[in-house]
Amino acid sequence: MKKYAFGVDIGGTTCKIGFFDTSGELIDKWEIRTNTENRGAGILSDVALAVDNKLAQEGISKDEVQGIGIGVPGPVRSDGVVNTCVNLGWGIVNVEEELGTLTGLKIKVGNDANVAALGEMWQGGAKGCKDVIMVTLGTGVGGGVIVDGRIVAGFNGAGGEIGHMTVNPDEIEACNCGQYGCLEQYASATGIVRVAKRKLAKTAEETSLRKFERLSAKDVFDEAKAGDAVALDLVDEVCGILGAALSNIACVVNPEVIVIGGGVSKAGEILIDAIQKHYIETSFHACRNTRFALADLGNDAGMYGCVELLLEK
Repeated sequence: MKKYAFGVDIGGTTCKIGFFDTSGELIDKWEIRTNTENRGAGILSDVALAVDNKLAQEGISKDEVQGIGIGVPGPVRSDGVVNTCVNLGWGIVNVEEELGTLTGLKIKVGNDANVAALGEMWQGGAKGCKDVIMVTLGTGVGGGVIVDGRIVAGFNGAGGEIGHMTVNPDEIEACNCGQYGCLEQYASATGIVRVAKRKLAKTAEETSLRKFERLSAKDVFDEAKAGDAVALDLVDEVCGILGAALSNIACVVNPEVIVIGGGVSKAGEILIDAIQKHYIETSFHACRNTRFALADLGNDAGMYGCVELLLEK
């Protein structure tokens, strides 16, 4: 094992780059702009330049670098080919081959939610565990499933797309993916607001939620913590949907721990407690002792996971 490695988490706006010791220590991190012009043609060359500049700055030879792990917002095949990243403008791109040619280094690429799960397993909320489900609750719902220490990526790289499980076949509004009744429509930050607005339109019950001109998921959880009855019902409803969905996944992979991350996870224990309650109510008896944890690494999880992907035996 060489001494250093890079973890690069490519998002639609910025690329987060981490320079690591392969023991797991984050030495430095920074961001560069994600250049999506010309269908993202310059993204990988910008990453290569950033890596070269860092090595020159530190006076480190590429002979001392294990390689670069990359996380991307789209499905990734086992051969390192990315199968369409809409946010980057990419169609079919062989990231491992192209970035390897640009840098002369070993490259490993994975889906961004999957590598975030690996990061939490390696150095975060699931450290020491080998069977993990991670759910990221943000603008959408992302996920990563790890079995025996390895990501379940699936045939086309779409394994772990937890947010697009159908949880309500009677839904009449379409999800961004084009399907109806996806988990993302209820448990994401935008989904929670959507559920709240539906509820407020149907009830005349007095609630502090009506005071917000632009209601957010944070507002819902804050008002629930303050004891508002409608907000508490909303939290219970959303967490009921999410807890049941996770219990279904658990029947397949039997995780030791389920890690909850993303912006919504900042709600803390009220969120975890409600999800766990419904998970236990709906899960197979042999899966009920699954532990729940909040993600520890925040926005750095992807960078850590990219390095762990690179180091996988």
